[in-house]
Amino acid sequence: MGRWLEHTVISNIQAPAERVWGVWSDLSAMPLWMSWIESVKTVDEETNTLPDLTEWTLAANGFRFKWKARITERIDAQKLQWGSVGGLPTKGVVRFYPEDLDRTVVKLCVSYELPKILAPLMEPSVLGGIVTKELQANLDRFKELVESGYTPSSTD
Repeated sequence: MGRWLEHTVISNIQAPAERVWGVWSDLSAMPLWMSWIESVKTVDEETNTLPDLTEWTLAANGFRFKWKARITERIDAQKLQWGSVGGLPTKGVVRFYPEDLDRTVVKLCVSYELPKILAPLMEPSVLGGIVTKELQANLDRFKELVESGYTPSSTD
């Protein structure tokens, strides 16, 4: 068993919560703003808004990991929580806090288990700093995407 690491990042986005939620829900766009995510594929579409089960591919620094994630809690335009199903052990939650009609605070918390084989090779505090910095950069790119007027693809 490896060691769990957790990272939290926050961004203030100039857009209503419903719009921010809509862009976040566009899984096909995630690789546009999540630099380490190579792809997100729907495995099971039980809902019209977000699939309950997805397959993720992370590719960074010569490492490639695949895992499936299941949505464990969904409150539209407020909260999305997930956990991995096999593969890379991950879990997380993203919350959307409307500050006013045109501003939303997004808080992303991601946890993952550092694989046992990698744990001796990486100092968790150093790795943690790198991952937190990258997650913040991803959330900053997400903010830019939302504020640029990006239109999410249809979920039909």
